[in-house]
Amino acid sequence: MLHGLALEWEAALSVLRPAQQKKMRLPLFSLRDMKERWGNWSGEKREIALSRDLALDHSWDAVREVLLHEMAHQMAEEVLLALGEPPHGPKFHQACRLLRANPKASGKFIPLDERLADRSAPGEDRILRKVKKLLALAQSQNRYEAEAAMRRAHDLIAQYNVDLLGQEEKRHFVTIFVGRPALRHRSEDYSLAHLLQDYYFIRGIWVPAYLPEKGRMGRVFEINGTLSNVQMAGYVYAFVLRYIEQQWREYNGDKGLNHLRRSDFAVGIIEGFRSKLEVKPSLRREEPQALMKTDDPQLADFMAYRYPHTRRFQRGGTRRDPNVLKDGRRIGKQMVITRGISGPVVHRGLVIEKR
Repeated sequence: MLHGLALEWEAALSVLRPAQQKKMRLPLFSLRDMKERWGNWSGEKREIALSRDLALDHSWDAVREVLLHEMAHQMAEEVLLALGEPPHGPKFHQACRLLRANPKASGKFIPLDERLADRSAPGEDRILRKVKKLLALAQSQNRYEAEAAMRRAHDLIAQYNVDLLGQEEKRHFVTIFVGRPALRHRSEDYSLAHLLQDYYFIRGIWVPAYLPEKGRMGRVFEINGTLSNVQMAGYVYAFVLRYIEQQWREYNGDKGLNHLRRSDFAVGIIEGFRSKLEVKPSLRREEPQALMKTDDPQLADFMAYRYPHTRRFQRGGTRRDPNVLKDGRRIGKQMVITRGISGPVVHRGLVIEKR
């Protein structure tokens, strides 16, 4: 875990200018029992210490958020020379802007994964409660009733976001990991990532993240958006993966198909479900509307600030079994997102057992 913190520290420097990167020297790292705070920077020891409870009991993106905060303290002291300033003075806030760190991620700050589970945001919580009720109705044994309930839930989300884009208020965005970091990702991971970004009002990006079982940095899909949209997209991500696994067990049975055919099947399911969402939308409230591809200028600005240096990559073509792909599409068209929204599946710490 300490090795992971060191690698994350190095990866976080990528947003800085080369001259600033050179001035940042790798510190020591430690995990300590802390009662009043999640992390601490000690200039005397040149050490970033994080709470052992935070590292073991919370998601890795929550750990990284606190790490960036402590890096800002380090940068303020060692690079920006915040001599005589209070700990959270102007130089510290300048360092937070440069590192894209959260200046609030200290003290009794609520960790990221707990904030995602919080239902105290009144406006967004109202939307989620209505969506949750509709998705509960989508469990109906009557296929047409289930489809209608899911469609109404999606209509509500779409209209909520259309209304939101028409408002002038500044929106607050959150960022979480979905899925697990890996050195290589499968075709269905990319297909599902595109589905979320195209139809669930979030922006996604593949970012470096520590892979504990390999002892090196891999990549993970990160989603950014309002709290309601991130919660919904994270839930859909987990739901689709569970659906694929269940349907694959039934489909494969005793066929003995390998992991390549499983990817074909999974991509087919995602494509089949996508076809249900690709309906021309209507913006009139009295008519049903579909999820739509909608650009949020504020979210685009947030992403440009958070990741000033990005690049696109294109995966090579893969030979697929057309029959398996076709069967996956057929089953995907029958998928109905159901149940309540309990938030995305987050991975606690680094899956290290706490003794």
